Amino acid sequence: MYLLKRLLLLFLFVVPFFAGAQTSKKAQTVPKPLYRDPVYDGAADPVVIWNKAEKKWFMFYTNRRANAKGLDGVTWVHGTRIGIAESRNGVDWKYKDTCDIQYRFPDYTHWAPEVIENKGIYHMYLTYVPGVFADWRHPRDIVHLTSTNLINWKFESKLNLASERCIDACVFKMPNGGWRMYYNNELAGKSIYYADSEDLYHWKDSGKRVIGDKGGEGPKVFFWKDTYWMIVDNWKGLGVYASKDLSEWKRQPENILQLPGKGLDDQVMGGHADVVVNNGRAFIYYFTHPGKTPANKGIDNYETRRSSLQLAELEYKDGVIVCDRDKPLKIALTKY
Repeated sequence: MYLLKRLLLLFLFVVPFFAGAQTSKKAQTVPKPLYRDPVYDGAADPVVIWNKAEKKWFMFYTNRRANAKGLDGVTWVHGTRIGIAESRNGVDWKYKDTCDIQYRFPDYTHWAPEVIENKGIYHMYLTYVPGVFADWRHPRDIVHLTSTNLINWKFESKLNLASERCIDACVFKMPNGGWRMYYNNELAGKSIYYADSEDLYHWKDSGKRVIGDKGGEGPKVFFWKDTYWMIVDNWKGLGVYASKDLSEWKRQPENILQLPGKGLDDQVMGGHADVVVNNGRAFIYYFTHPGKTPANKGIDNYETRRSSLQLAELEYKDGVIVCDRDKPLKIALTKY
């Protein structure tokens, strides 16, 4: 009887303890800023995905050369690879590396990655600029890459889309099968267009504009509260659109993250974002240019170029999405 009681105690207390130690994550207070790139201090355009093999969250981001000296025009926005940070809870981020992307020439630029997983393969849809330029008037394409480890990326194809200046892919799985890519067609007034695919490798462009009431970039689509949502960077905060069918989109009256917050590096409008829906809650990862304040208007230096990543929670109120970026937040993302 004594031995039986000992075994029962072991089962009731020791086993759950070790099981919990493997699966639970302690919630942490979200800092401001959430993350700054330690190499160039120019992290922007974040996208967050769960790395199944490493059991960590990976964050991919455009890495602009904010701290480099002697770069004229917008040369500093060009000429870098995609940065990677990692986290076990989605809050505490550490720099890991840059993506080993097997599609580059002597002068190149990698921007705004979209990363998804399907059947054990990771797919990246990357904005590729064939050079390093001092202005914005140059071609750019969206290219498809695949990976099994989220570090080494194999080139698959260059997508044939609506124009020679298409950027900022967002790929979303359609409810009836197949995939839809939303992207920014710069030559159509910075409107959002889309293309469809059955297998993530072969894409057919629709030639159709789905968002064009205001210029914008960095579309992000997600499903939450029984509605499809699209967040678009309007350079005056983030526009929010709702849809029931992923084709017709209705804009809500107010942008989110337009008014400055109070936190460190968060006292300006928010830009190009990703949204992670986790355990029924929606979290938005966005970037800021902390030095781009009214007092610094017209100034171009390290302080106005540098950028920081931030994290806040979205809330659903009276049929619209709102975001109080100053609301204290303590979370730990649960793995997918």
